[in-house]
Amino acid sequence: MRIRTAGSQSSIRPCRTVGCVGFSDGWDCYAALVDGAWVERRPRRPEVAGQLRREAQLMPWLAPLLPLPVPIPRVVCETPLIVRHALVPGRAIETAGTGHGLALGEFLRALHDSPAAEAVRHGLPSAAETRRGRAVIIDRFRTEVVPLIPAAQHGSALAVLDVVAEFPADTVVHGDLGPEHVMVDGNRIAGVIDFGDVHLGDAANDLAWPLFGASTAFADAVADAYGLTDDIRRRASVWHQLGPWHEVTYGLDRGDDDIVCSGLTGLLDRLNLTHD
Repeated sequence: MRIRTAGSQSSIRPCRTVGCVGFSDGWDCYAALVDGAWVERRPRRPEVAGQLRREAQLMPWLAPLLPLPVPIPRVVCETPLIVRHALVPGRAIETAGTGHGLALGEFLRALHDSPAAEAVRHGLPSAAETRRGRAVIIDRFRTEVVPLIPAAQHGSALAVLDVVAEFPADTVVHGDLGPEHVMVDGNRIAGVIDFGDVHLGDAANDLAWPLFGASTAFADAVADAYGLTDDIRRRASVWHQLGPWHEVTYGLDRGDDDIVCSGLTGLLDRLNLTHD
């Protein structure tokens, strides 16, 4: 059953109520559970406000196209900006089996088949905007992350950045799909959450963790249900290599040496991996 936000906007109270419990330390938003039924989110930084507004515009259109429940946020307060959506039940997936993989593969197939032009009309940034943003991130990786890794690895690291710059930007993607965003209830996937990074990008981005960060049985089931091609698998392996780079820059932004070191360890572990 698809979860939708119930009731009128005027009936939703802001987070200054009894029963509001903080439960997330997300990179972009403060999040709290309100009255045991609502997830309330506020931007941590001014630039995240546009991201939240984009979700509120896009998700009511996108959700009915998908076979699993997803958050459908609504703006409930303008100053300060607050969005709220019904809680997607369950817990983050830990042990991912074949049944979970089939369900997620079908979900990703539906997401990636959603019409890109219509998504842009519902607020998703254009492919040109994605490419501009990607170029900014890659430039930051070159100037701030590459100098932190051993010189002997610079060539391999720069090669990853060169190839990812040329990847497609033509598909509606979740953009941050990991186990913390796949909710399970018993033996079924209950929903997929956190569409803050949804954008017009490379379909392979969403397949990086399912194919290369989970069990073989799960990965094979995702691939079967999705209809995976060799080219998407190849690109997904590169996106998997790139994941820890974001952790490094996040740690730099927070001035947290432990996060930077964790990201660098993951970066080096993945840098020279090859995937069949």
